[in-house]
Amino acid sequence: MAQAPAPDDEAARLRELDELGALEVIVEPVFQAIASLASQICRTPIALVNLLGRDRQYFKGHIGVSSVSMDRRVTFCPYTATTRQTLEVPDALADPRFRDDPIVTGDPYVRFYAGAPMVNSRDVVLGVVCVFDHRPRRLAAEHLRALETLALCAVGMLELRHHARQAERVMARLRELEELKHQFLRTVNHELRTPLTSIRSYLQLLQEGGLDPETEQRFMQVIERNGDRILDLVDGLLLMASLNARTAIFHPARTDLAELARQAVAEATAKAWGSDQSLTLDAPERLDVLADAGRIRHVMAQLLDNAIKFTPSGGRVTVTVTGDPVPAVEVRDTGIGIEPDQLEHVFDDFYRAPQAEYHAIGGTGIGLSIVQKVMRMHGGSVRIVSRPGEGASVRFTLPAAPSAPPP
Repeated sequence: MAQAPAPDDEAARLRELDELGALEVIVEPVFQAIASLASQICRTPIALVNLLGRDRQYFKGHIGVSSVSMDRRVTFCPYTATTRQTLEVPDALADPRFRDDPIVTGDPYVRFYAGAPMVNSRDVVLGVVCVFDHRPRRLAAEHLRALETLALCAVGMLELRHHARQAERVMARLRELEELKHQFLRTVNHELRTPLTSIRSYLQLLQEGGLDPETEQRFMQVIERNGDRILDLVDGLLLMASLNARTAIFHPARTDLAELARQAVAEATAKAWGSDQSLTLDAPERLDVLADAGRIRHVMAQLLDNAIKFTPSGGRVTVTVTGDPVPAVEVRDTGIGIEPDQLEHVFDDFYRAPQAEYHAIGGTGIGLSIVQKVMRMHGGSVRIVSRPGEGASVRFTLPAAPSAPPP
């Protein structure tokens, strides 16, 4: 049996079928109707809407056969796809290309074939609309043209269905973004209103006078802390905006990652102790990376802040710095963890997990988004592994610093 050559664009053709999701469902009513119409127009007992996969041919619609696929070695439709032209075989037994084909020598004993290629809008052949008969014959020219029209209809339906699915995904994403926007506005309103209300109340008490110097000093410290909280919020929003716009300042240089980790842990120690948590660091004496030190400090501060906030009293936060196989920092906690269906969203702008709302944990939902954007800026990566009730592990990697030139 002669083997039909693969189309020149076979790789692109298979990618297109995968992108369209064309092989996900074998038989569908609309393609069954196209096969039925082809059978009626051409007056043949067998008709197929046949998509050519890597190893098999899949029937999206079929009339006259009970199976829903066949081997790629059945060569009629592969020949049609390769030539990219409508193919008519009046008598398969008289044609050396097909006379030894298994569906010619065996059931269903095909003698006649006609097929029109299904060429999509990207000029890729996805399959064939074809008809078979048990006796030699020829089709009239108008019947061949009708077969070609049905092939166009089949491709149109495949692409229309694909675009409809894409539109549904876009609409779902837009609804998610709209909800995120409203959640962000609620969160920012709370994050701004709370410190502003506190500042206003303490200022009013100071203006009324009659306070001793120690109390005045304590009130001023509260006002200063709330002012810093507002500045941190504004700075975070501006940083995220600049990262999204790709206008953030970025100055990578040889930097000691181990020392940056030591500084970050030292700055977070008081907060961890205040929450009755242990905070430990395991790092080599030195580990050079190519990074913007200021950006990496921000990343570490954010990850440590998250770990401490989401870890109950008595928990542990561990920071590990390693250089093999690539420079990396892992921040692991014993906190409340993250649900599996939320892991894919934690890096989205303004996303706050339901656990944060339930446990009344503050934040604007931009911290991890900033972390991911900073890692991308560096050519590194960040990954989270977590299970509910079992804590979380956040690991980011950075490029190693190039070897220092010899003296």
